Amino acid sequence: MDFSSVSVLCLGDVMLDRFLYGSMERISPEAPVPVLLLDNRREMPGGAGNVANNITALGGHAVLIGLVGKDEAGGLLRSALARQTRVVDATVATVNRPTICKTRFIAANQQVVRADEESRLPLQPAEAAALRAAIDARIETVQAVVVSDYGKGVCGPQVLEHVFSAAKARNIPVFVDPKSSDYRLYCGATCITPNGKELAAASGMPVGTEALTEAAARKVMADAEADAILATRSEKGMMLVRRTGEVLSVPARAREVFDVSGAGDTVIATMALATGAGHSLEQAMRVANAAAGVVVAKLGTATADIQEVSHELDEQSGPDEMPHLLPLAAARAQVQRWQSRGLKVGFTNGCFDILHPGHVSLLAEARAACDRLIVALNTDDSISRLKGPERPVNTLDSRARVMAAVRYVDAVVAFAEDTPLEAITALMPDVLIKGADYKPEQVVGADVVIAAGGSLVLADLAQGHSTTATIGRIRRV
Repeated sequence: MDFSSVSVLCLGDVMLDRFLYGSMERISPEAPVPVLLLDNRREMPGGAGNVANNITALGGHAVLIGLVGKDEAGGLLRSALARQTRVVDATVATVNRPTICKTRFIAANQQVVRADEESRLPLQPAEAAALRAAIDARIETVQAVVVSDYGKGVCGPQVLEHVFSAAKARNIPVFVDPKSSDYRLYCGATCITPNGKELAAASGMPVGTEALTEAAARKVMADAEADAILATRSEKGMMLVRRTGEVLSVPARAREVFDVSGAGDTVIATMALATGAGHSLEQAMRVANAAAGVVVAKLGTATADIQEVSHELDEQSGPDEMPHLLPLAAARAQVQRWQSRGLKVGFTNGCFDILHPGHVSLLAEARAACDRLIVALNTDDSISRLKGPERPVNTLDSRARVMAAVRYVDAVVAFAEDTPLEAITALMPDVLIKGADYKPEQVVGADVVIAAGGSLVLADLAQGHSTTATIGRIRRV
């Protein structure tokens, strides 16, 4: 999984996050409030700037567009951006408002108070024109757009209409982290990522269950004429509702620490990066869920790097989730997780009734052609139809247990039909592997895989080995 070639335009309310740390040892004689003795401070880009932080932490590049005042906070913000080598500072200077600044006073790892500096002045015509010009100057250089709306003025209708139009003309996906409850402002978005509270407010509907969440998502999706809604549901995980296609939910993994600060920024940053890299929304959601799992396990606003996300994806697909025989739906989800990480998935099939050196040679060559290998086994009834009533020798469960133990094999599924076409179509592997005794036109599913951009490999077979010959030798003993 490599996002180093992906650039994302981050448009929205940029702010300076300032943290002042100290200790409290006494109460002020002037008023019944604690006295905070400051001993450290930290400043970093916040708001849309934190989305850019997440993008660079995952290995991508960000172009940041927003408004910055001509003041001390603005200078500190620009200095912080200048230190980030993979962020292009395309922010617009304004004299009409101060730089948005959130100052948090912290003692004993607890936030004591937060002081916000901002203007509630509506977006001015000159500011809107400058933001549109910044979008036009950078839109050709990116593979995805994030609109990070904090309701502070940047995401006015004239700016949103412009960025949606510019992105649509170039077939660039746009992801929206919404603040407004009127999703008509986000008309044309590829995907909007509300949390449960935001979705309930925008739809005017309850979201306590998956069914209710889906209904609410479909309502706001229609309002926005969006392609999809990704509802983030805190400890319940995520739900992707698309205009067409089935609804997909992924659970959140249990955490000892659960701090959702900044998790929304992580989710939308990961969705934009993964989609910009060519992954589907479903694949991107699984990566985003893993990235969110990393950041909620950290205290405070945090980011996840690509190594942490890859490890989390591995944890999510650990031994407990990989039994020796996977249902087809579970195998499809596993394939999508692998592919979302940029791994090449291979597929081969057969009866594999009595495993012999010829089988092992085929599996070794198949695994060499991919990063992960799925083996599809004929069911017992299917083998009987193909080989006769005395076969199989070993039951499906026995064959699956042996196959799952082979070091070249990463997952095992079964198919009851006479051919594996249905399984191939459902899993859509990147590589289809069969023995070299087949001609390309004889390989079932090869046309489907190749049409989807995959490939066919015909593996050499070790001579002198077959299940039928093995059974014959056994009978002669």
